[in-house]
Amino acid sequence: MALELAEHNLSEERLEFRDTLRRFFEEHAPITEVRRVMEEEGTGHSSALWTLASEEMGLAGIAIPEDAGGQGFGLKELAIALSESGRHLAPIPLFASAGLAARVVQHVAGESAEGWLTPIAEGHAATVAWVEADGDWDPAATTLAVDGSGDDVTLTGDKHFVLAAGAAERIFVVAREPGTHCDEGLGLYVVEGDAAGLVVECRESVDVTRPVWTVRFDGTPAQALGPRGAAAPGIRAGLDEATALLCAEMEGGMRRVLETAVDYAGDRFQFSRPIGSFQAVKHKCADLLIDYEGSRTASDGAVVAFDEGDPEASILTAVAKSHLGPAYVRMATESGQIQGGVGYTWEYDAHLFFRRALASKAILGDESTHRDRLARHVAREIAGGEA
Repeated sequence: MALELAEHNLSEERLEFRDTLRRFFEEHAPITEVRRVMEEEGTGHSSALWTLASEEMGLAGIAIPEDAGGQGFGLKELAIALSESGRHLAPIPLFASAGLAARVVQHVAGESAEGWLTPIAEGHAATVAWVEADGDWDPAATTLAVDGSGDDVTLTGDKHFVLAAGAAERIFVVAREPGTHCDEGLGLYVVEGDAAGLVVECRESVDVTRPVWTVRFDGTPAQALGPRGAAAPGIRAGLDEATALLCAEMEGGMRRVLETAVDYAGDRFQFSRPIGSFQAVKHKCADLLIDYEGSRTASDGAVVAFDEGDPEASILTAVAKSHLGPAYVRMATESGQIQGGVGYTWEYDAHLFFRRALASKAILGDESTHRDRLARHVAREIAGGEA
């Protein structure tokens, strides 16, 4: 008997949209296709599936304004799409392109974003490169400096942990003006996927369904997006939204982990009864449900806050990411234990979600990063109140 969860946060129209997406991914991205792409493609992405998702479902531009060729929906609709994508581990660059690049570009470019967003809405995958060798996800840690004057410059250096770089036709790179530090002097620069001196290398990653890439620049031509050296607020705003959307994708994976564990507990018999009837297994399944429901609430709260223009949206996002990261790992671990020894074998899918959980926990900052951010926010509030 399939697990059924009440939906308290989706309207009838959004439920229908979710169900349509679920049918799409079940038909076109079953786990067998995910494994095929993982083992044969080498990039972690299916170009055929991405074309289908972009052209038939409009997912590439779902949250991009209609004036820029998108669907004109909000982050909530994109979050629903990412949740279903995460539930199926769909091998497409939906998060990197629509959830990361489009959000950063829209905030940095502002009124001039249309020309940059239109290709993304049409399905030309893009990504953002900002993390460097130290693994710090804070853009203020950027050391890569631009070389040249005016809007056309060159870049020389490396970026690491870049998502979907193997599928990206355009890379938006965070770099800084020479001699600047922290947020001062940060800019966003456009590098075409076939630019001279650009090399992308797939790196070994714990998440075999979504590899990360190292991007190397050697005198690579780039174009400034917006005023040079003044992009820090837009970059941070875009990354905040991307973090909330990543939480939505994680929530989808957590739902699949819960469903799989409960289904197995009901189907697997021991001593002539389903193992789900034993108290110890019941407790594990109950813990999974508690973790999931808390995560779903936190994730949805962050996304809705951005859609509604809530000034506390970035703080709610930090709350969500600091909760979902450890919760996803716990759930994937417990699900594997419920499935016994076979849950950790290559043939079973539990380990794929465990790997995704570990990687997602780190992307855009782990729980320590976001708890530190929350602590700083509280300290500022206290200091302001005393003042």
